[in-house]
Amino acid sequence: MVKALFPKSWVRNGPRSPNRPWPDPWLEPTPTEDLRQKSWLYHCGLAGLLGGQVLLRVLQGRINRQLTLAQMALVGLGTLMPVLMINLFAGMIFTIQTARELDRFGATFALGGAFALAFCRELAPLLTAAVLAGQVGTAFAAEIGCMKVTDQIDALKMLHTCPVNYLVVPRVVACCIMLPVLTVLGLVVGILSGAAIAAQLYQVPAQQFLESVRTLLMLEDLVAVLVKSVLFGAMVGLAGCTWGLTTTCSQSVGRAATAAVVTTWVGLFVVDFFLSILVFHGASVTLH
Repeated sequence: MVKALFPKSWVRNGPRSPNRPWPDPWLEPTPTEDLRQKSWLYHCGLAGLLGGQVLLRVLQGRINRQLTLAQMALVGLGTLMPVLMINLFAGMIFTIQTARELDRFGATFALGGAFALAFCRELAPLLTAAVLAGQVGTAFAAEIGCMKVTDQIDALKMLHTCPVNYLVVPRVVACCIMLPVLTVLGLVVGILSGAAIAAQLYQVPAQQFLESVRTLLMLEDLVAVLVKSVLFGAMVGLAGCTWGLTTTCSQSVGRAATAAVVTTWVGLFVVDFFLSILVFHGASVTLH
């Protein structure tokens, strides 16, 4: 009868007393854990709450620099080569498609600028964030999920160490710092690969290509890309940590890692849509 009414964790831990508060939604399963495990909206809400806690700690200066630097090294070095390779070939592919259409109208002189605007505003940050979500976000979810099911997070609480300060803040801050750096590197590689393929296939001089990039690509575009990259980095870190902290059993570690990356990918495109409307559509209205 008891097992039918209460979750196994409640039966194992016994009834709650005044000295034992109700379950922490981040760290302990609750009566609706099955529903919550399946609800993406629930995890998005938890990610928002967790993001508020991280932002508060960052503003207060409560950042463990040693842990943050270690996570920055893991995030940066672990995703550098995939980011560069993907942006390298994406730059060449996008240049081929753009040059083919511009060549029909005799406008290949504007190839570099047209390529740079689309690649800088959308492709470079999205591709880099997608790589980061696939490699780093899943690692965060799996690592923290394993710590959760093996009671290592409970051990941190016993040692009076806040899991958010120790596990979440360094990872989110590292993603927010390294994603803009990786995006800029990927953008540079993409532009250079685009210039090379344009010169080889469409006889567009590299100097003309780069001059068109310099003419049409404004400082405001670069600032918008950096701001977007910081936001995307926060989304990647928060999604991985949230799904990891809400893992309930060893069988759900893999599902949490998969759900973290899928949730992040969906969120990236949704947020990018609204950012494009706010930033670039507003700029075009102002010009008109």
